[in-house]
Amino acid sequence: MIGLLQRVTEASVRVEGQPVSAIGRGILVLVGVRRGDDGDSADRLLERLLGYRVFPDEQGRMNRSVRDIAGGLLLVPQFTLAADTQKGSRAGFSTAAPPDQAQRLFAYLVDAAHAAHAPVGTGVFGADMQISLINDGPVTFWLESTVASSAPAS
Repeated sequence: MIGLLQRVTEASVRVEGQPVSAIGRGILVLVGVRRGDDGDSADRLLERLLGYRVFPDEQGRMNRSVRDIAGGLLLVPQFTLAADTQKGSRAGFSTAAPPDQAQRLFAYLVDAAHAAHAPVGTGVFGADMQISLINDGPVTFWLESTVASSAPAS
């Protein structure tokens, strides 16, 4: 799974002009699901998201996680993150998980996030969403959890 993490002072999601979810200080994460991703991939991504140190400590160093600051977590499904962009001028989607699998794993990730952290907000899978954010820094990181089939043997 892929998580494009952005440190924000606020972020929100709208669908058809209606507010769906919003957070204050925290992280907005665009989530892409690839073929081969599974529950372990989602669990690993969530642990990385909650523990990734992107917030400043007293010395101004990025030593605090969203968990440490009790910040918001806004998870937004983003199909295009799993695109193959290696060749040409148009993305291919053979590397993305089929929609039913992606929706199931995104829902699993959201359920696990609610069990592990608060507050948690979400976008709407498959919807045409409008995302608003104030990127703080800006601070943006691309996080990946290993796809089981490509993990090296131990």
